[in-house]
Amino acid sequence: MNAKKKISPQAILALREALASIYWKKEHLRDFIRLSLENSAIVTTINWEGTKRDSIKELLDRMINRRDIYDGDLMNLFLAVNDFTDFDNLDFWDEDGSKKKKAKQSVANLRGLTKGYFEATKEQEAAKARKLEAEKNLKKVVSLEDELNALKQDFYKIAANQNFQQRGFEFEKFLYDLFLIYDLEPKESFKIYGEQIDGAFTFQGNDYLLEAKWKSEVNRSDLAHFCFKVEAKFKTALGLLISIDGVTKEAVSSDFKSIIIMDGVDLIAILDRSVSLPDLLYKKRRHAIETGNIYARFTDFI
Repeated sequence: MNAKKKISPQAILALREALASIYWKKEHLRDFIRLSLENSAIVTTINWEGTKRDSIKELLDRMINRRDIYDGDLMNLFLAVNDFTDFDNLDFWDEDGSKKKKAKQSVANLRGLTKGYFEATKEQEAAKARKLEAEKNLKKVVSLEDELNALKQDFYKIAANQNFQQRGFEFEKFLYDLFLIYDLEPKESFKIYGEQIDGAFTFQGNDYLLEAKWKSEVNRSDLAHFCFKVEAKFKTALGLLISIDGVTKEAVSSDFKSIIIMDGVDLIAILDRSVSLPDLLYKKRRHAIETGNIYARFTDFI
């Protein structure tokens, strides 16, 4: 859009709708916007505690009211959304395909409304340069990928260790490192009143105790024992049992209401970056709340 030409209200509304649709999680949308702008400091001044739509409206209203400062970045945002083609981030949350369909339609609508602004103009070349710069910035955010690759190699080394006691200690350290890179405030194994706790972490304001098992399938007695550990602590404590080989069918029942279960399939999905640890924890906990099933695997959500 030419800086001297007024942006149509329809285009602004279409941009709002597209931004609200292309990412499901606010933090991913926030990163996308930040990487699309040159004056990205404005992103940190927006209230992101409410809904995505409220945050987007606040951002665009402020940019439109100060075109003298943000005109170029408003253009950057229009261009970034017009160029948006990768909707795979929605797959994990899109149970019926409606979210991806809506996102594609909203971006297509924005392209239709802004098409005349971008055809055969110098701005197109500038857009390509901005896109290359954004791609460079995105490549800088690959440290998580590198760390997961290193952890994946550690995991396979642990799996090859035939000293089962040593393997257990190494597995606890591996889990600590995994939870650390996702900023889940992990705590290493500790003893309380003579009782061994493999670890603990915090997720979305809830404190979790961690139990790690690397042996044959965990049975009902193991689950009951872990539940007792969790429920004997603070009233709101929750538990995550990680059993590489899963649990027996008869072990899982609606009797256990304070824990969720993760297995080797889930861990490999995280290490392969098919899903993030926080997203999978969220899905598992929500599924347990809605269905009573504490052992839903990553493959059940895709």
